[in-house]
Amino acid sequence: MANAKAEKAQAMESERIEFKQDWNDDHLKWIAGFANADGGVLHLGRNDKGEIVGLPKVRKLLEDLPNKIRDVLGILVAVNLHQEDGKEWLEIAVDPYPVSCRGAYHVRSGSTCQELKGAAPDRFLLRKVGRTWDSVPVPHIGFPHLDT
Repeated sequence: MANAKAEKAQAMESERIEFKQDWNDDHLKWIAGFANADGGVLHLGRNDKGEIVGLPKVRKLLEDLPNKIRDVLGILVAVNLHQEDGKEWLEIAVDPYPVSCRGAYHVRSGSTCQELKGAAPDRFLLRKVGRTWDSVPVPHIGFPHLDT
């Protein structure tokens, strides 16, 4: 029991952990941000201090979230139910994988979620597949178009 109290006291947001009191579909970009970084965990039913506040409709979310995340992001995540001090909360564990959320790419940076803009999405995707911009074929350009 003392171990659980110590863990609870040490809970804080970081590059790999985010707390949200409730679910809304905007949190899909946080899941995408974790996937596009090094993975991470989203806790639903915790406040910004890491205190467990409980989650309304937790059983429905336990059924709905895996399908919603799969349908919108195209990835499978672990959605785990936890109970502490009589309050239920969910943990969504996300593995690293390049993924867009409704056409935009988000990446976890520190304890924030940043949308990649400009040239950043291209650079991000190339890095994820181990390529550089000069190794990518240019459409409609072939040997006849090149000077010797």
